[in-house]
Amino acid sequence: MAERKTLARPYAEAAFDLAREHGALESWSHMLRAAAMVAADSRVAAAVHDPEVPRQELLQLFADACGEVLDAMGRRFLELLLENRRIVVLPEISDLFEQLKAEAEHRIEAEVISAGDLSAAQQRAIAEALEKRLDRKVNLNTRVDSSILGGVVIRAGDLVIDGSVRARLQGLAAQLTK
Repeated sequence: MAERKTLARPYAEAAFDLAREHGALESWSHMLRAAAMVAADSRVAAAVHDPEVPRQELLQLFADACGEVLDAMGRRFLELLLENRRIVVLPEISDLFEQLKAEAEHRIEAEVISAGDLSAAQQRAIAEALEKRLDRKVNLNTRVDSSILGGVVIRAGDLVIDGSVRARLQGLAAQLTK
């Protein structure tokens, strides 16, 4: 996995720089997501690895599948990836591009896992606290996982705050076994 991200990083950075230079971050984001979904398809992956399939045919496959979201610069970018045999890391390129875009827009995705549904007020309070702590706009995604018993687990970038009852019980058990 790390190797694929290493291969993808220079392409993601180049795409980001080009998109920012042209004021097209959002369109590149859509374009890369669409192309990444195409590249992740098992039939497309088989065609990419088949030396009998010409690059122009693969490029046309991507162009047809992506439709209107693929502009001339995006098409050239895909062509470059095909030439350098890096089309298989498109999902990683897309993910890294999104991270660079979020950083430039001073926002972060945060996941909040709770034992039960959180009210709108609770979600708002968590988002506001995270925005204050991280100095970024926070996009909050919530999910329920009853196995944490109570409390919440928050993940935002490298930050992990585990305020779950399960974690507290595990900590207590560790203290008792010392």
